[in-house]
Formats: sequence, C-alpha cells, structure tokens
Amino acid sequence: MADPTLPRPVDRALDPGFRHGQSTEPNYSGVTSFLRRRYARDGGGAEVVVWGVPLDVAVSNRPGTRFGPRAIRAASTILDGDPFYPFGFDPFETLDVSDGGDCVFDYGLPAGIPGAIAAQAAAHYARGSHLVTLGGDHFLTYPILRALTARLGQPVALVQFDAHQDTWDDNGDRVDHGTMITRAVKDGLIRVDKSIQVGIRTHAPRTYGIEIVHGNVAGEMGPAALARHICERVGDAPVYLSFDIDALDPAFAPGTGTPVCGGLSTREVIACLRRLGALDLKGFDVVEVSPPYDHAEITALAGATLASLYLCLLAERKEGGRSPAL
Repeated sequence: MADPTLPRPVDRALDPGFRHGQSTEPNYSGVTSFLRRRYARDGGGAEVVVWGVPLDVAVSNRPGTRFGPRAIRAASTILDGDPFYPFGFDPFETLDVSDGGDCVFDYGLPAGIPGAIAAQAAAHYARGSHLVTLGGDHFLTYPILRALTARLGQPVALVQFDAHQDTWDDNGDRVDHGTMITRAVKDGLIRVDKSIQVGIRTHAPRTYGIEIVHGNVAGEMGPAALARHICERVGDAPVYLSFDIDALDPAFAPGTGTPVCGGLSTREVIACLRRLGALDLKGFDVVEVSPPYDHAEITALAGATLASLYLCLLAERKEGGRSPAL
C-alpha cells in the first residue's frame, strides 16, 4: 500500500516502467491515457493495447465522434484508484495493458481510411496484443475485423450491442457506419450462425442470418437471461464484442450521433456484460461516443466504464489460465 504521507504520483502514462497496478493519480490532473496506462505507440510489449480510432465520416445525424477517444480517456480518470465495481479487484495486477495512442489516417482521403485502420490493427495483432478500441464512427469495426480474422485465420462470432443493424447496402466502396456489417458478411469475416445483435430499435432491409434481439425484448428478458442467451448463441466460437453507445437509451447516453429512445440502461448492460466472461473473447470496441452533445460527459463515462469492464473480464480469464494475447 502506498504511503499516504507521500505525494500522489502524476503522469504515470509517461512512465515506460509502469506496467502493473493502478496509478492513484489525482483525477483532475496528469496525462489522460486510458485508465492512466503507460503510452506506447508500438504497444510496449503489453498483452492488451487500448487505442483510439478518431473516425468521423458518416454518422447520419450528429457528427463529433472523432472526439470520442479523447473524451473516453478523460472520463476514465475518475475510475482509476479503486477496486473496479462490481468485480472488486484491480485488473492491472494481472494484466499488462498499455495505451497505444490513436490510429493515424488522412481524413482528406476517406477511401484510404479502412486500409489504414486495418494495417495498424494488424501490426498490433502481429505483436500478439489483444486490442480494445475507443471510437469513433462504427465503421471502424469492419477494418478491425479484417485484421483480426486474418490473424486468427478464421471468421469470428460478432456480439453487437446497438440500436441499428448496420446492414444497409454497400457496393464495396463506402465508408459508412450503416453498412459495415453488410461488408463484413460479404467478406466472410463473421460467422452469421453464431452472431447476435442486441438492443436493436430500428428496421433494416435484411439480417443476413444474424440473430436479432430487439430492444424491447432485451429489456423484458433481463440482464441475466440475456447474457445466457448470448452465450448459448455464440457457444465456443471466437468472438468479437462491439458496443455502439447508442445501444443505451439516450437518457443514459445522450452524446451519440444517432440516439434512439427505448434502449437499455447502463445498469442493465453492465449486469449483462459482467456475465460474458466465459466467451472466447478476441476483441472489443466501444463506438459512436460524440461528446459535443453531452456537456455532462455521462456518455464518455459510460464508454470508459464498459471498456474497463471488458478489461476485468480479460483479467478474470488470465487468472483462470487463459491468456488474452492472440
């Protein structure tokens, strides 16, 4: 335990030797990496790399998701220093996690963005790191899935929390948050027989065989039953978890590009995700955080909380003898 008479540490994100434990920095100061983890552009040999993809090209209503990664990092500072609820432990005593900074691409050349994201994700995967992504337009899931499935040599099950199915038509050239599932299915990146979309509250032309749990049904099921249903659907397939923040009701996440009333509460989602640790988790993103529409920062805090929860699931897996590294 730290000596309470000594000054609290500051800027642990800049300390390359800071690999385990929490920083206990003052919430209001210091470099705001995600949960104060050390910054390392190449991952620094970490098992898990958290990075941002500040993509903001095709949200249909309110722009601003390019600021999502920055806002989530800032909101995460309030979570550092205490045992993570509801787990009650410090995941960083077990996991070595770094902040890989942000993905780099030229916003003025949108056609090149998917390849840039995929290439940089692939570089992290080649080093054996597990990626946790902060976003950013939901399209980013598609190039990450390209890199992940190439690394694994097989498609993955997709568990997608969202208000939208994102299965609109695409001729293969669009960079669009509403078409990335269509692209992923056509490219054989996901196993539709094992995939599931949760919290859907809109209608789309097709499902491609992916199971849909509509928002009203998910609420009626309750978190425990919903988690069991997800686990039964996925089974033992490797799985990628994508969380569009508009899966939450706008009362809990107003800072998003496409809010839809009638969603799940933050409490319900946490209770559900907490029960998904048995899945063969291969990656996670939380996307569509658009801070200009939420001055209270509760949307970014929800994103930070969900990403920290995912890290706790990985820590539990490692405690059980299953490394999160790819």
